[in-house]
Amino acid sequence: MTKLDAITSKLSEGDKPPQETWLTNAECCKLLKVSSRTLQNYRDNGILPFSQSQNKIYYKLSDIEAYLNNHYIKGR
Repeated sequence: MTKLDAITSKLSEGDKPPQETWLTNAECCKLLKVSSRTLQNYRDNGILPFSQSQNKIYYKLSDIEAYLNNHYIKGR
């Protein structure tokens, strides 16, 4: 019975949606290879969505990936 409970527990864990990854301003700058001023321009112009908690700014990794995919230029 214990094994059945363990299997049921493992299966129910798989039902949970994956957690969103949030990046700090510094991590986002490093990932996109841009300055913090460029990121501020992206925020000001509505290019990248963000969340702010007190003085810290966070970006969803999925939003950054979507931005990059939308600006992807396929080679010939």
